[in-house]
Amino acid sequence: MRRAGEFRVTDLYVGLMSGTSLDGVDAALVDFSRSPGRLVASRFAPYPEPIRAEALALNSPGDDELARSALLANRLSGEYAAAVRELLAAAGIDRTQVAAIGCHGQTVRHRPDLGYTVQLVNGALLAELTGLPVVCDFRNRDVAAGGQGAPLVPAFHAACFAAAERRRVIANIGGIANITCLRPGEPVRGFDTGPGNALLDLWAARHRGEPFDRDGVWAASGKVVDELLRAMLAEPFFALPPPKSTGRDLFNAAWLARFAPERNAPADVQATLAALTATSIADAVEHTGGEEVFVCGGGASNAHLMRTLAAALPGVRVASTAGVGLDPDWVEAMGFAWLAREALAGRDGSVPEVTGASGPRVLGAIYPA
Repeated sequence: MRRAGEFRVTDLYVGLMSGTSLDGVDAALVDFSRSPGRLVASRFAPYPEPIRAEALALNSPGDDELARSALLANRLSGEYAAAVRELLAAAGIDRTQVAAIGCHGQTVRHRPDLGYTVQLVNGALLAELTGLPVVCDFRNRDVAAGGQGAPLVPAFHAACFAAAERRRVIANIGGIANITCLRPGEPVRGFDTGPGNALLDLWAARHRGEPFDRDGVWAASGKVVDELLRAMLAEPFFALPPPKSTGRDLFNAAWLARFAPERNAPADVQATLAALTATSIADAVEHTGGEEVFVCGGGASNAHLMRTLAAALPGVRVASTAGVGLDPDWVEAMGFAWLAREALAGRDGSVPEVTGASGPRVLGAIYPA
């Protein structure tokens, strides 16, 4: 029997990532016996609509938030536990072979400017439901150290994707987009660039009744409204120097409504929102001097968005991270498995040059099995 504080000696970890797209949880089983890690199995578990709706509602002020947040954290933990059980069953792996779960939780507020960030998960309950150690609450230690608490996966990106002779950028396009800048011989840099899929999904749901614009087909049918794009790009966040991070606290339905988008054809607005995501990423890449961009996250599956990003970066190679060995759908979940491993080993997981924290920190709260 293991004593309290002792953990399994194994190289298998589970990473759980549920991002600002609010569509569900990515679960990845990762083998770290070889650096930087090998994806053994993966599973996407969509959120039931009541969970998605409540998570979205908690992004804005409302009644009885404390109780609602606690109850949603419990429900999310049940969904996460089911995803872990199904992942391990599909891989033919017993839970005793797994060292720990690294669980990001569901972000409902992100205000590092006010000293807090909220990712909902009940780590104790998830440990009880799975019988596995759980590492969660990764962002708050960085915020406590004066950092943005985001992005957190650039250290993993560096371990996976750094090139000896190329200025490489990893662009993660989830609900919010961020980049990691990998320049030979220099510290890792990175920051949030602005909206990724969040506004695109919002507009598709409003006008098409669909959770997202598959392959960007609808956006491709429209025309960019230059005046609208210029107005949106005047948002002060885009001009802020890094370190910086953002979320649905800023880029939400109320933000979009400021620009009266209904004055334009819905497809044209969708095309303009795709251009907003691509342009804000491209501007950031140009600022870093990147020579090639590899994209992960849901945006990598949006063919129109990828074409728009490539057009905004002439002379720069733009491709998905599949081109450098990792499936773009699972990079972030693998990153949180990696952060869990670093936490259990007592190693720093943050990059202060990215977040602006006063120094590197071990990230995550640990709940033994």
